[in-house]
Amino acid sequence: MRGIVEKLDFEGMGVVRIGKKEFHVPFTAPGDEVEIKKWRRKKRRLIATDFEVVKESPERVPPECPYFGKCGGCALQHIPYSEQLRVKGEKLAKHIGMDVEVLPSPRPYGHRNRIDVVVSTGGIGFRRKGTWWDAVDIEWCPVFGEASKRVLRSLREFIEDFKPSLYNIRENSGFLRYIVIREGKFTGELMVNLVTSEGELLEEFPNYFDYATSVYWSVNRTKSDVSYGEIERFWGSEFIRERLNDVVYLIHPNSFFQTNSYGAVELVKKVGEFVEGEKVLDLYSGVGTFAVYLAKRGFSVEGIEINPFAVDMARRNAELNGVEAAFHVGEDRDVENLGVYDTLVLDPPRAGLHPKLIKKILKEQPETVVYVSCNPATLGENLKKLLEKYEVETAVGVDMFPHTPHVEAVVKLKLKV
Repeated sequence: MRGIVEKLDFEGMGVVRIGKKEFHVPFTAPGDEVEIKKWRRKKRRLIATDFEVVKESPERVPPECPYFGKCGGCALQHIPYSEQLRVKGEKLAKHIGMDVEVLPSPRPYGHRNRIDVVVSTGGIGFRRKGTWWDAVDIEWCPVFGEASKRVLRSLREFIEDFKPSLYNIRENSGFLRYIVIREGKFTGELMVNLVTSEGELLEEFPNYFDYATSVYWSVNRTKSDVSYGEIERFWGSEFIRERLNDVVYLIHPNSFFQTNSYGAVELVKKVGEFVEGEKVLDLYSGVGTFAVYLAKRGFSVEGIEINPFAVDMARRNAELNGVEAAFHVGEDRDVENLGVYDTLVLDPPRAGLHPKLIKKILKEQPETVVYVSCNPATLGENLKKLLEKYEVETAVGVDMFPHTPHVEAVVKLKLKV
């Protein structure tokens, strides 16, 4: 079956109508002529699994990554960046109910400050799109930048010299499982974290990464295909640092930090612009990304976070920056006295806000709510309930994830008069 790609859907796939059927085709662009050979049904959609681009659209641009179309990371490198932003704006408008400008990432390439690289019998790289067992062998990741080339070259030299066993996910066998690379884009500091199964790591390993600020060895003692584990040992610095404007943050192997440092600068600035009053509660405060930034600007800030380790990191970040901000371990549904705060900052996980929290917000009614979301769908669902007492004053998108369909949103809500 042949057809022409009419547009991109909100997942970044081309939409092709053939007869009464609508197919969604990955890695295609509007104007492409495609031949669809096989497809599967997923959530009431027909997804092409075997297809050929018979004639390319003039709208296409050359991807900068040699692994594009194989690796499961990027979906849109063949789409002009301005068009990526337009599609993301449409996606946000659908869920928020108003036109939304999407701020571009200052760097569409070289922006990621973290990549999790599979080390397996199938290759050293990223999972092949559509598989959980296979890997695309890579030499570097252009979305991360040049440092990935050096780290992966060093890893291959270590493997060549000492022949450690590589992980086989189907058999749950092998020693080396992942290497996680993290970089402070504004500080130049580099962290390498090798994740292995149980066993003994050769003492020569850190010598291959003597240029890194911090080298870690973590052990994953489970069958789960995850890129973290219990810290076994580290060499060099315990943390690397990243700087967003005038605020410095400590990065640990097991702590979350926004993966696009350049975009994160735009994100914290927008949150700072939207916050009003003096007293701020930062819920889902993590390592204090927003809270410490706001405290540096004179706001009285408290943060609540369910992860005790993240709370400890947030306190360290406040101390490092010489600001006063109180951080507590707690769950979103248990938070109390929201009405005493001028602004409530929310940055929930992809599942969105707990229903009990939404009820408390509507009951206790802080004057301003700043909602940061990486999932427009759950954002839209939560907004429908919050609009009972609030109205959207302004909203903006921040492209934290170039070449993917994902987009971050920052929405400012004000209590209705």
